[in-house]
Formats: sequence, C-alpha cells, structure tokens
Amino acid sequence: MRLGFRRPGLGAGANEHSIRGSCSWILVFTMAQRSGLEDPERYLFVDRAVIYNPATQADWTAKKLVWIPSERHGFEAASIKEERGDEVMVELAENGKKAMVNKDDIQKMNPPKFSKVEDMAELTCLNEASVLHNLKDRYYSGLIYTYSGLFCVVINPYKNLPIYSENIIEMYRGKKRHEMPPHIYAISESAYRCMLQDREDQSILCTGESGAGKTENTKKVIQYLAHVASSHKGRKDHNIPGELERQLLQANPILESFGNAKTVKNDNSSRFGKFIRINFDVTGYIVGANIETYLLEKSRAVRQAKDERTFHIFYQLLSGAGEHLKSDLLLEGFNNYRFLSNGYIPIPGQQDKDNFQETMEAMHIMGFSHEEILSMLKVVSSVLQFGNISFKKERNTDQASMPENTAAQKLCHLLGMNVMEFTRAILTPRIKVGRDYVQKAQTKEQADFAVEALAKATYERLFRWLVHRINKALDRTKRQGASFIGILDIAGFEIFELNSFEQLCINYTNEKLQQLFNHTMFILEQEEYQREGIEWNFIDFGLDLQPCIDLIERPANPPGVLALLDEECWFPKATDKTFVEKLVQEQGSHSKFQKPRQLKDKADFCIIHYAGKVDYKADEWLMKNMDPLNDNVATLLHQSSDRFVAELWKDVDRIVGLDQVTGMTETAFGSAYKTKKGMFRTVGQLYKESLTKLMATLRNTNPNFVRCIIPNHEKRAGKLDPHLVLDQLRCNGVLEGIRICRQGFPNRIVFQEFRQRYEILTPNAIPKGFMDGKQACERMIRALELDPNLYRIGQSKIFFRAGVLAHLEEERDLKITDIIIFFQAVCRGYLARKAFAKKQQQLSALKVLQRNCAAYLKLRHWQWWRVFTKVKPLLQVTRQEEELQAKDEELLKVKEKQTKVEGELEEMERKHQQLLEEKNILAEQLQAETELFAEAEEMRARLAAKKQELEEILHDLESRVEEEEERNQILQNEKKKMQAHIQDLEEQLDEEEGARQKLQLEKVTAEAKIKKMEEEILLLEDQNSKFIKEKKLMEDRIAECSSQLAEEEEKSKNLAKIRNKQEVMISDLEERLKKEEKTRQELEKAKRKLDGETTDLQDQIAELQAQIDELKIQLAKKEEELQGALARGDDETLHKNNALKVVRELQAQIAELQEDFESEKASRNKAEKQKRDLSEELEALKTELEDTLDTTAAQQELRTKREQEVAELKKALEEETKNHEAQIQDMRQRHATALEELSEQLEQAKRFKANLEKNKQGLETDNKELACEVKVLQQVKAESEHKRKKLDAQVQELHAKVSEGDRLRVELAEKANKLQNELDNVSTLLEEAEKKGIKFAKDAAGLESQLQDTQELLQEETRQKLNLSSRIRQLEEEKNSLQEQQEEEEEARKNLEKQVLALQSQLTDTKKKVDDDLGTIESLEEAKKKLLKDMEALSQRLEEKALAYDKLEKTKNRLQQELDDLMVDLDHQRQIVSNLEKKQKKFDQLLAEEKNVSARYAEERDRAEAEAREKETKALSLARALEEALEAKEEFERQNKQLRTDMEDLMSSKDDVGKNVHELEKSKRALEQQVEEMRTQLEELEDELQATEDAKLRLEVNMQAMKAQFERDLQTRDEQNEEKKRLLIKQVRELEAELEDERKQRALAVASKKKMEIDLKDLEAQIEAANKARDEVIKQLRKLQAQMKDYQRELEEARASRDEIFAQSKESEKKLKSLEAEILQLQEELASSERARRHAEQERDELADEIANSASGKSALLDEKRRLEARIAQLEEELEEEQSNMELLNDRFRKTTLQVDTLNTELAAERSAAQKSDNARQQLERQNKELKAKLQELEGAVKSKFKATISALEAKIGQLEEQLEQEAKERAAANKLVRRTEKKLKEIFMQVEDERRHADQYKEQMEKANARMKQLKRQLEEAEEEATRANASRRKLQRELDDATEANEGLSREVSTLKNRLRRGGPISFSSSRSGRRQLHIEGASLELSDDDTESKTSDVNETQPPQSE
Repeated sequence: MRLGFRRPGLGAGANEHSIRGSCSWILVFTMAQRSGLEDPERYLFVDRAVIYNPATQADWTAKKLVWIPSERHGFEAASIKEERGDEVMVELAENGKKAMVNKDDIQKMNPPKFSKVEDMAELTCLNEASVLHNLKDRYYSGLIYTYSGLFCVVINPYKNLPIYSENIIEMYRGKKRHEMPPHIYAISESAYRCMLQDREDQSILCTGESGAGKTENTKKVIQYLAHVASSHKGRKDHNIPGELERQLLQANPILESFGNAKTVKNDNSSRFGKFIRINFDVTGYIVGANIETYLLEKSRAVRQAKDERTFHIFYQLLSGAGEHLKSDLLLEGFNNYRFLSNGYIPIPGQQDKDNFQETMEAMHIMGFSHEEILSMLKVVSSVLQFGNISFKKERNTDQASMPENTAAQKLCHLLGMNVMEFTRAILTPRIKVGRDYVQKAQTKEQADFAVEALAKATYERLFRWLVHRINKALDRTKRQGASFIGILDIAGFEIFELNSFEQLCINYTNEKLQQLFNHTMFILEQEEYQREGIEWNFIDFGLDLQPCIDLIERPANPPGVLALLDEECWFPKATDKTFVEKLVQEQGSHSKFQKPRQLKDKADFCIIHYAGKVDYKADEWLMKNMDPLNDNVATLLHQSSDRFVAELWKDVDRIVGLDQVTGMTETAFGSAYKTKKGMFRTVGQLYKESLTKLMATLRNTNPNFVRCIIPNHEKRAGKLDPHLVLDQLRCNGVLEGIRICRQGFPNRIVFQEFRQRYEILTPNAIPKGFMDGKQACERMIRALELDPNLYRIGQSKIFFRAGVLAHLEEERDLKITDIIIFFQAVCRGYLARKAFAKKQQQLSALKVLQRNCAAYLKLRHWQWWRVFTKVKPLLQVTRQEEELQAKDEELLKVKEKQTKVEGELEEMERKHQQLLEEKNILAEQLQAETELFAEAEEMRARLAAKKQELEEILHDLESRVEEEEERNQILQNEKKKMQAHIQDLEEQLDEEEGARQKLQLEKVTAEAKIKKMEEEILLLEDQNSKFIKEKKLMEDRIAECSSQLAEEEEKSKNLAKIRNKQEVMISDLEERLKKEEKTRQELEKAKRKLDGETTDLQDQIAELQAQIDELKIQLAKKEEELQGALARGDDETLHKNNALKVVRELQAQIAELQEDFESEKASRNKAEKQKRDLSEELEALKTELEDTLDTTAAQQELRTKREQEVAELKKALEEETKNHEAQIQDMRQRHATALEELSEQLEQAKRFKANLEKNKQGLETDNKELACEVKVLQQVKAESEHKRKKLDAQVQELHAKVSEGDRLRVELAEKANKLQNELDNVSTLLEEAEKKGIKFAKDAAGLESQLQDTQELLQEETRQKLNLSSRIRQLEEEKNSLQEQQEEEEEARKNLEKQVLALQSQLTDTKKKVDDDLGTIESLEEAKKKLLKDMEALSQRLEEKALAYDKLEKTKNRLQQELDDLMVDLDHQRQIVSNLEKKQKKFDQLLAEEKNVSARYAEERDRAEAEAREKETKALSLARALEEALEAKEEFERQNKQLRTDMEDLMSSKDDVGKNVHELEKSKRALEQQVEEMRTQLEELEDELQATEDAKLRLEVNMQAMKAQFERDLQTRDEQNEEKKRLLIKQVRELEAELEDERKQRALAVASKKKMEIDLKDLEAQIEAANKARDEVIKQLRKLQAQMKDYQRELEEARASRDEIFAQSKESEKKLKSLEAEILQLQEELASSERARRHAEQERDELADEIANSASGKSALLDEKRRLEARIAQLEEELEEEQSNMELLNDRFRKTTLQVDTLNTELAAERSAAQKSDNARQQLERQNKELKAKLQELEGAVKSKFKATISALEAKIGQLEEQLEQEAKERAAANKLVRRTEKKLKEIFMQVEDERRHADQYKEQMEKANARMKQLKRQLEEAEEEATRANASRRKLQRELDDATEANEGLSREVSTLKNRLRRGGPISFSSSRSGRRQLHIEGASLELSDDDTESKTSDVNETQPPQSE
C-alpha cells in the first residue's frame, strides 16, 4: 500500500491504517535487503514517524510559515512578523534575518502532514514553492519518483538505485497505483491493467530535457512489460524471456548505438524521438512491436560541438573492428576523419570495444544476417569517408577541383559507384535550366555543402532502414494483436538563447502534447464533478494552447509559420529574410507572436509558448526545410552495384535536386522549380504529417504522462539546482497542470473522513444518534461559516478550493492544543485526589490494627479466654445454625431456579404462539403448494406422454443411426477402392506428363528446324536477287533469242502440268491434314476429359470425405443431444445445413472454375492447331518451291514472294501466340484470385467446423490407421506390380501396356458405377437427414407450444416480445424486398452499361482487325497481281480461314459475355440467399436462447417444488414433535404445581425444625431427585426447541434465498427484455429511416419512368417480335426435348451393349492372362529344350569326331537338325505375328475405351448442364413472380398519391419492363439452350454412330481373336507333342550312343589284346561276338559293321607288325 495520502485532508487514522497495511511490504523489503546490498525500502517509502512529529506541527502552528522568493534556493521558508500595507516583515527560518517582501511574492506553506507527499495534487497550497520544496525533500531522501496529478515526475538520481530488480517488479505486479509508492513500474502496471480490463489502448509519454532520463525510463517500462506480459510465464524457469521479449529488449542497444551520442549534458543522449508500440493479444501476452522515429539529428554525423561526440556506432566500429574487418571497410584512425570533429573522446565507465560486441550480438539476436551487418558497416564507413573528400579552389575561377581522389576511390569502392562518374557529378553536375540540361561547375562551398548533405542523407536513410528492419524482426503477424501500449520517448521543451528550426519542431510537438494533457486532465476532472453532481462550467484548458498551435501549423487565413516556410520554398529567389518579412506581415498582430524590439536583436521573431517566450533565428531555414541533395550523385547511388546501397536510395524521385536550389538563388524560371513526378515534400510537411498521425494514435489511447527532470548540469548525485528544476517544471507542463488545478476544486475528502477529522471544530452541530454523512457535513460547514465559493458538496465527497484545508488544519491544531491542555489539568487533579484518599484509608487501617493488637496482648494470658476458644468449636447449636443457613441458601437457589423456569416457560409459550402462527402460514403455503403440485402432476403426465413419444422417436433414430453406420462402413470400403483407383490414375498422369515432355522436346526441335529454314530462306533470297539480275540480262537478249521462245512455251506447258499435279497433291495433303487434325482433336478431347475426370474425382472424393466426416460428427452430436436434451437438435440441424450449403457453394465455384479452365485450354489448343496447320502449309510451300526452283527465274520470284508471305504469316502467328499467352496469364491470375477466395471461404468453413473437430479426432485416428494399412497394401501392391512389370517386360512390353489399358478401362467403369452408387447413397442420406430435420422441426414445434404455455403462466411480456419480433420480421422483409428491388434495378442498369461497353470495345477491336485485315488483303492482292494465278486459290483459302477464325472468336466472346452475365446473376442470387439464411440463423438463435431460458426456469421451478415438498414433510415432522413437546410440557406443569404445594407445606412446617430433621432430610432427597429429573427434562425440551428453531430458521433462510434468486432472475429477465425492446425500437427507427430513403428513391424512379414513356412504343413492338421468337424457340425446344429423350434411350441401349462388351472383354482378359502364363511355361520349357539341344549338339560333334567313318549317319543327323531349326523358326515367326496382332487389338481396345469414357463424361456434363439450366430457369421464374408481386404492392401504395393517368402509365411501364426483362432473359436462355443442344445433338449423333461402328468392329475383332487364340492353342499343343517326341528320340539316341561307346571300348580292348598277343607271337583267337554283324540304330538309320571290316582292320594291324618266323 502506498504511504501518504490518497486524497488531501486524510487524518492520522487513515495514515495509521496505511502504515499498518504497509507492514506486509516491509517484510518483502527485508527479504530484498537480505538478498541485495542496499535496502530498496528507503528509496520508495516515506518515514511517516518524522512527518507526524508533534514538534514540527506545533512549530508550524506557532509560526505563520510562508515561502518567499530567493535567488540562491529558489524559495526560502520564513515566518510573518508584521504586515505593513502591501509589504510584509518576514523572519527567515534558516538564519533569523528579517526582510521586507511584497505580499504578492509570498506563497503559502503546507502543513507538516503534507511534507514529502506522494501526489502533489493533494497539497492544500498548490504553488511553485510547495511543489519545488516537496520534490527537493523527496529527492534528498532518495525518492526520485513523485506524482503530480496525472503526471509522474522523475528526477535523475545520477546513480544506480536498487529499485529496478525483479523483486520490485513482482512487488508492483497486480497492484493499483494508490496502493504502492510512486514508481515507473506503477505507471506501467496501471497502463497494462487498464488495457486488459477496459480493452483500451494505452500510451506512456516520457518527455524531458537531454540527460533527464527519458531513455532509461522507457527501457524500464519495456523491461517491466516484457517481464509481466511474457508468453513464457507458464514455464518453470521464470527468468528466461521468450524470443520476442528478448528481441524487444535487444532493440534498444542497436538503436542507441546508431541514434545516441555523448553531449555536454548526457553521456548517452538520444538524438531522435521514438514511439515504441508494443502489441498484446487478448490474454495480455506480447505478440509484436513496432518503432517509429522522429527528428533524427543527422547534422551530428557531420560536425559536433566542443567536448561532444558523434553517434556511438562510429567510435564502436573504429575501436571494436578486427583487422580483417578494418581492411574490408577501409577504416583508419580516429584523427584521420574530418567528420570526427573532436577526435576520440572516451565515455567514463564504458568501453566502445565492448559496446561494439554487444551491438553485434544484439543484431544477431534480432536476426540480422551477416551480409546485412557488413553492408550497414560499409555505409557507416562511407559516411566517414565523405568527410575526407577535399576540394580546392582553382586559381583563375571559382570552380572547385579535387586534387586527390583517394578518399573518393575508397568511398566509391564502399558504395559501389564509378569514381569518374562520381567526381563528375560532384564537380560538374547536370542541372535543368528551363527545358535543357546544362553541366554547371560547382564552387568549393557548393561542393562541400553537397558532400555534407549526401553524408547526412546516407546516414539518415541507413537509420530509417535499420528501424524498418527492427520492426520487421519484431513484427508477428501470426497472432493478431488485440490492443497495444505505446511508449513515447521524445525531447522536451527547449529554450536556448537563439533557437533554430529543430527547436521549433520540438516545441511544436510539446505544445501538442501539453494540449493533450490539459484536455485529458480536465476531462477527468469534469467526469468526477459530474459523478458527484457538482455544478461546474466545463473549461477545456487545451484550448488555451490553440492560438500558439495555430500560429505554427495553420495552413491559411492567415498561414502559419510552417505553411509560410513551405510557400517560400516553392518561390524562386526566396531567402530567409523574405520568409521573416512575410511572417511578420502575416502574423504580426497575433497574440502569441512578437517582433524583435530592436534592430540589433539577433533573433528574427519570438513565439510565446506555454512554457515561456522563445526567440527564433531563421538562418538557413529554407535549406533545412527543403533538405536539397545532389541528384546526380543520388541517381548514381540508386544505380549502385551494391544492392543494399541501391535499396537505401530507391526513392530518388522524392529528393530536392540542385536545380531547385539554383533556381532559388540565380534563375527566375518558375518551371525549373518543379520536381520529378511531383513527389517533392518538405521536412516541415513530413514532420507535421508524422506528428498528426502520432497525435491521432495518442488521442485514441489512454495517456499516462512521465516528466523527466535533470537536477543539475554537473551530473552529480544528491545536488538539485532549484532554478533549473523550476524551468523544467514550467517547460514540462507540471506548473501548467497546477494552474489548471487551482481553477477547480483540487482538494477533496470523503464525508466520513471529513466528519472524523474536523468534527472537533463543530462540537454541538451534529445531534446524537445516526445521521447521514452528507447531512452531517452540511451542518458542519454551516457551523464553520465557510464562504460557499470555497467548497462544493458532492454525492460521496466534499470539494475545497486550494488553501481551505490548510486553514481548517490550523484551526483544528489550535482546538486540539486547548483540549489537550484541559485534559492534562483534569488528569492531574484526578490523580492527586486519588493519592490523598488512599493515604487516608491507610491511616484508618493502621488505627484498627493497633487497637486489635493491644486487646490481644491483654487477653492472651487469661485462662477463661483459652477455655472459650477451645469449647466454642464443640458446640452443636452453632452447627445447627450453620446447617439452617445452608438450607436457606439451597432454598434461595431453588427459588431462583424456579423463577428462571417460569421465565423460560413464558418464553416457551410465546414461542409456541409464534410457531402456531407460522404453522398456519405454512398450512396456507401447503395448500398453495398442493395446488401447484397438482398442476405439476398434470404437467408431469403430459411430459411422460411426450417422453414416451420421444423414446419411440429415439428408437427409430437409433435404428437409423445403425443403418447410417453400416452405410458409413460401406462408404469407407468404397473410399479405399477409390484411393487405389486414384493411385492408378496418378501413375497414368505421370506417363502422360512424360509424353507431354516428349512433345515439348519435339516442339523445341521443330523450332530449331524453323530457324534453319529461315536461314535457308535468307540464302534463297540472295539467290533470288541474283536471278533477277539474270532475268534482266535475259530480257535484253530476247530480241536475239526469238528461237528460244518455242522452247519456253513448251516448258510452260510442262510447268502447267506440274502445277496441276501439285494442286492434286495439295488437296490430298489437306485431306490427310484434316484427318490428322480430327484424330488429334479426339485424342486431345480424351486427354482433357481424363484430366477433368481426375480433378472431378479428386474433388468429389474430398467432398465425400468432408460430407462423411460431417455426417459422423452430426450423428455423434445427435446421440449426445438426444441423451441430454432434445432442444439442441435445432442447433445441430442448423450446423449441418450451413456446412452443406458451404459445400454446395464451393462445388459450384469449383465447377465454374473448371469450365473456365477447360474453355481456356480449348482456346489454347485451337491456337496451337492453327500454328501447326500454318507450319505444315509452310513446309508444303517450301517443298513446292524447292521442286520448282530449277525450272525458271519467274518461279524463283514467285517463290521469294511466297516466302515473304510466309514470314509475314509467321510474325502474325507469333503475335497471336503472344496475345494468347498473355490471355492465359490473365486467366491464371484470375484463377489464382478465385482460388484465394475459395481458400478464404474454406478457412471460414474450417473455423465454423472447429467446434465439430473434437468428435472428429477419434475417427481421424481410425482413418489414420486405415490409411497406414492402405499404404502398406499399396507398397506391397507396388512391389508386386513392379515384379509383374519386370516379368511382362521380359515377355513383351506391349502385353503390359495392354493389361494396363484393360485394367484402367475396368477400373474406370467400376469407378463410374461406384460414384453413381455413392451419389445415390449420399442423396438418400441427405433425404433422410432432411426428413429427420422435418421431424426435429415438428418436435421443436411441440416443445415450443409447451414453452409458450409455461411462458404465459410465468410472464406475459414474452408475448409482447414475439409480437415485436414478428413486426420486425415484417419490416425486415419489406426492407429486404425494397433493397432487393433496388439492387436488381442497379444490377440491371450496370449489366446494360457493361454490355454496351463490351460491345463498343468489340466494335473497336473488330474495326482494328478489319483495318488490319484490309491492309493485309490489299498487300496480298498486289502480290497476287504480280504473281501467277497459282496462288489465287491458296489466298482465297487463307482468307476464308481467317474469316472463320474471326467468326469463332466473335462467337466465343459473345458466349463469354453471356457466361459472365449468368455468373453475375448467380452471385446476386447467392448473396440474397446467404442474407436470408443469416437472418434465419439469427432468428433461430434468438428462439434457441428463449427456449434455453424457459427450460432453465422450468428446471428451477421443479427444484423449488421439490424443495418445498421436502420442507413440507419437515414442517409436518416438526409440528408432530411440537405437539409431543407441548404434551410433555403440560405434564411438567402439573408436576410443578404439586411441587409447589409440597414446598408450601414444608415452609409451613419450618418452625419445628429440630423435631423433623429426619423428615426434612427425606424430603430434601426426594426434592433433589425431582429437581434432577426436571433438569434433564428441561434440557431435553431445550434441545428439541433449539432443533425446531434451527429447522425453522433454515426453512426461512432457504425460502428467502429462493425468493431472492427468483426475483433476481426475474429482474435480469426484465432487463434483458427491456434491452431487446430498445434494440427492436432502434431497428424499427432505422427501418423507418430506410423506408423514407426508399420513398425518396421511389420518387426519383417515378421521374425516370416519365422519361421512359417515350420509348414505350418501340419497346412494345420489340416485345411482340420477341414473343413470336419466343414461341418459335419454345416449339424448337419441345422438339429438341423429344429428340433428347430418344437419344437418351439409344444411349441406354448403347450402354447395355457396352456393358456386354465389357463382360466379354473381362473374360477375354482372363483367357489372355491364362494364355500368357502358359506361354511363359512354354518359353521356360523351350529354354530348357534349347539347353538340352545345345548339349546334344556338343555330344553329337564329339560322336561325329569319333565316328569319322559313319558319314551316312552324320548326314541324317544334320538333316534332322535342319528340320528342327526350321520348325523352331516357324514357331517364332508365328509368335511374333500373334504379338503384333495382340498389339493392334490392344490399341483398338484402348481407343474404344477412351471414346466410351469421353461419351460418358460428355453425357454426364450435358445432364448436369441441363439440370443447372432448368434450376436456374425455375429460380428466375420464381424471382420474377416475387418481383411482380412486390412491384404490384408498391404500385398500389403509390397509386393513391398520384393522378389516375400517371398511375396507369406507371402500371403499363412496370408491366412492359417486366415483360421486357423476362423476354430478354428467356430469349437469351432459349438461344443458349438451342445452340448448346444443337451442338450437343450433333456430337451425340456422331458419337452414337462411332460407338455402333466401334462395337461392330470390336465384336468382329473379338471373334477373330478367339479363333486366332484357338489356332494358337492347337499349334502350341502340336509343338508340345513334337517337343515330347524330340525328347524321346533324344533319349533313345543317348542310350544307343552309350551302347556304341561300350562296344567301342570292348573293341578297343580286344584290339589291344590282339596287339599284345601279336607282339608276344602267340596264336590269335577271335571271339564269337565278332563273327556276327553289329548294328547301331540312330533314328531309323543303322550302322552295320561286318566281319570283313573287322578283318580289314586286323589286316591293317598285321601289316604294321614285323614278319615272324613261319
């Protein structure tokens, strides 16, 4: 809690209370003291013990202390000693000196209780001395912050204080301003809280002199806001700020390094003003920031005063850059730069090197790239280099020259310029004189000025770029800011000896800010006065400053200072002297303007500001206002090679060039002073604009003012210069605010506190007892006899003028001193008397003690005394007396108890009576409740019946839900299938894209060929020129060569023949071209349709998914609502309908965009076709030319002319292609915009669905799992397909293509069927949803009837509301109808205007085209005359084609216009529908709210009834308990009476005490028992009574609470109804105003109708003609519709046949696949057989080597081999034939499938178009009917006002207009429909015929293919049999070969044995096995080895042996 006074005049009690409240904060400060080095408490809180020192108070009252002026201290304290007229004798308090002072110079002093007050507005004596004294006392105590009303005054302490830590931030967080001591954090907190609570933008305005601490305080504000409003507060680590907050804090070091500098007053002075705008979101987190800067002191970059520095960045760069960076930036030492005037001046306590690193780090945190930082530093280095450029004056002339250009070279290197151009631009720039440009040599002074201006401008632009870059980094557009806090850090009022243009701007700004303060301050005062009901004439003190502001800123009548300055800048030969003269002439008589008094005055003029009189010197004001630059160098900088520099100088057009300056000084040309493109803006204009923007933003905010004050110029802590502070208080407006306070009632005090504090002055004014505070204060004021002008009594406070409370305080202190003196005297007397009485008592007691002691001393030795003392205790009589006394005491106690019991009984009886009364009341309530209960039971019965009905409906709905879930599952399965299908389609699309790329490559090659042809044409042209020369020679020789004429004639005949042949060839080629064009068109149509189908399918799938999700969400919501409350069903249906409407609108828009896209594609394809046709014609012409080249020179000329025509055609083609590409780009842009609009609508739909997404999450997870499974299956499928494709590639690539085509066809057919099924399902679902909506509407109607019944019982005001709402609806409908009429009329008018404009543009285009065509035709005719007759036919054809193309373009444009018109009409209808839907939604929402309210009231009523029942049961039980308690009470009363009788008997028998002791004891015991029993019974009764009373109290409390709640609810309901009534009344008034406007417009329409009467006759004739045409069109339409029905039947038949073909194709595909598998097996077997064959061949070769003699067997084997190879070749040829046949079949099949699909898509499109047109026609008819009805009503209303003739004419006009519109629309629609249907019928005829042909062809091909397949199967079977035979024969051969090898081995063994025997000489014996014949069977051929052969062999062997002995 803030110590001090919340308001002036608070007493000690309030202060003690505030001190107690601050104890909690003292604990916080003790903690802070432990943690830190210094205690922050003494820098924040005031020590109140010193302030409430009674000695100071007494001193103040004794001496009449005042303030007197002093030269040294400003003001000094003194006491008044003597008054002498106007002068006063005063004694100074400091030294006791006496002085005479004027009465006017004396200022009153405040009482001591106001010393060190935290808010100076609370001072009772508001004057300069008191303010200065308060600030001085607080400053010397370490309290630098002080409030002054709205201001927070801050004095620079020149030392670090421990009051900015995070603990202090947490201490101020969440606290109000008056709860805490003054601090910048309190201002920030109050601004932040006001922003969050009031949703009002805030601003904190920090102003003051340089060095006062503005920048530091803005830093502290940003630090506080970054800490409090950080979006990272929820994290555990509190100290880590978010990225944005960190960047916000790091923006200051960058701005300080580039915008701050050391001055004499301040080491870190901001040389610019800034407005930091911190944006917050709704929750109070920082979401972004923006910085705007004002008045950068750019001249500091060029020159500085003594002991001052330029901007910090220059010194940081020079001292902190590394060697590498220095070399890159060409940096030198500090003393080498001329612009560093004072060299290097260090700042104490800071290092530039470290600051440079901090700046670089801050830039990295802000996200600056390395290139940006390097570019910035280059510009900084270049600014320094500007100063090093030196110029020299030439000897003979004033012209400047540059002796050394090293600095210029460095500068140009850094800024990316050419050195020569830069020097030329500086020394001899081009200047515009009149209309010519002249190079003018510059003098040395002009060159120096230009260089300095460029340096300043580059630095300023760099600073602006830097601020823009920081704003870009701090901008966060993702989260939108709800409100902002702006912090303005700007220089305060400056008054120097002589002030320049900059001081005028600053002072102008401060005038505006002070006006804002005065305005806001007194607005707050006025609000408080109004709140308190005080009579007060409002004075806007902001208007006091308006004359001074007008003097500066007024634009005219008379113009102000800035306006005159701008005016002088525009005039040539104007100077500063002329400006001052004009200013004196215009504003000389102004109250705030003063001329210089003497001629010797240095000042030119003087302005009286609120802070004082300021002298201004107008030197160089025109130059400063224009800020001229060398535009030659500026253009060079704009064209710089460095992108950064070029970006800095991008606004070259806006600068003031040298020609303006020269125009001012030398020439008198007015035109020379015009800038480029009219962009010239002066500095004053720009500053004024930025200031008006700033003031506008500040006026829209709630301002908080911070005034910073510099205490001394020596930068010493603890020193305060009073005069300096007073000047600043004057400049800062603090004293101005005090002046305003004095005008009103600044001191205010609450009634209670005033009474508590000052009641002592009026002791008998207020009577005893309670009295209202206001009355008490009025009586006190009357008793005080105050002047009525000195006070005002409000509602809760009493207000006083300044000084009144001080007077009251003086009187109060005097009164308190008198009372205390009297009180002290009374106390002293009382204490003296009390001491005297005590001493008297002590004396009497001493006498008694002395007497007793003397008696005891006499008796102690007497024996009888001893006996008496011993016998006395033994006597019984004494005991009996004691017992009797005890009995008497007991009797007394019993009597007391009896009296108590009697009193309690009386109370019980009284309570009993009360309970009886309450019982009666409860009985009455019971009766009422029973009646209500009966009604409730009836209601319950009704509700039970309705509940049963609803349960039945629930069961039905549940069953439907189950059905829908099943359908949902089916849809999901279909969705999976569709996804698979989509993947296949995507693969196809990829393949088509590959084909498209190939086509593009072919296009490129074709273009290259065209280029080659063009080169050949050039060569031919050269040859042509040669031939022309030869022709001339030939003409000269004609006379000599007459004999050659016959030969030439023969040649011409031959040429004619060749020409005829060529014409025949050309006709053939054209026919072929047409055929190819048709085929190409068909292919392109198929491709387009496939593209459209894919896009349509994707869109449909997305829409179906969205619809499925929405249906799921709606189902889940419906289940929850049915379980909870059926009332929510209406909302769900609303949501569903809205979503469906959005989906439909999006579908319609997508369809429209697709149609536009297809039309554009068609036009592009047409252009490409034309280009291709022309290129083909070119080629044909070239071939003809090449053929005819060799014939004659005349043909060469023809050829060259043809080539020229071809070139012209090429150019025309290229131009057409360019135009077409431009149109395509425009369409793409339109498409993009349409897509953006669609995306925006989709985003709105998404926002609308955000509430439904919670239920969607579970389904999304399921969908994700299914998608994952689908992906896995797709991957598996892809792998399998990849393998299959590889296998198919090994077999044949064509088979794969065939299978893919078949699969695509089948999938497309399935897809079409599935889509139809899905559409049917969706339509059924939609119908069911609509049925459910109807049911829900019925249920809602039933519930509404119930609600109305209950509402009639509860309140009758709802009826009034419903009546009002119905009335409003009627009025709204009337208003909407009128608006719709107006809009339709306006749209019709606009459409007519558009059509007229379009027709005019078309006419102009056609005229241009006709002119162009005529020119081309004339040139062609001239060429034709020169050429032979051969080209006539070709030119005619070309002309016909051009005309046809023009016609097509015209028809296309007309169709496009019609389409646009239809789109406009559609948009209008959609807008109307959307408006109606919005109104319906609003009404439904109101109904739903009313239903909810009524349901809530019904529930509360049911609860109240239940509670009442419970209370009734409790009351009955309590009544029973009461009756039982009463019966027990009666029994107790009887017993009590008996006891009383017994007691009386006992009392009567009291005399015989000694006799009846035993009886008394017995009776005593019995009585005690009875008493105990009575006690227990009484306690039980008391408990029961307490219980009943508690229950009763609870009942009463509950009843009261229920009543209060019910009354509150009723009151809130009444208030809501009243608010609704007010809103309705407002709407009714608005509608009435709109009706009046409509009536006015109606009157204008009537006037226009009178003009239209002239055209009626023509229109009637046109209408009759149109009616006839319409009848004919209707007849044609009917015929066409009949034809359409026939075609549809034929189409259905064709579809059935197509389905049969599809089934057959599926079967054939299956067969093909089985055959392919068999072929694969056969191929494998063939491969194995080939391997075996190779192996056999190898064995065969070996056998052939071994069996060299068996030649016959070998030849047989070779024959067999040849036969087998021939057979294999035949089989391969047959396979290849089959493959080629299959390829042909597949190609045909693909074509047929494509054609069928195209037919299907076109049919579907035609159907949808027909449906759309029918729907549009029906809607238009309905609208026409409605408009007719509305027009008739309006005309009926108007007829009563006007004459009969006018009304008849109006009726005729209306009818004719309606007929015209209807006929025009119907005729246009009919024409369109006729054209479309004709085209479509033709196409359908063609397609049906093609389908029939293709179907027949397919049937024949299928039969042939089946037969062929059967033949192939047979051949394959035969081949298999032959292969088996070959295998068997091969096995046989192997066996026989094995046998032969075995036999051969046996023979070889025998031969070897024989050889051995022969060598040994033994007998030779032959085995019997060789005697026979041996056979070798090899495939039918036998090899016989006879005995002769063996013998021959043996003989050969024997011959080889040597002869033996015989």
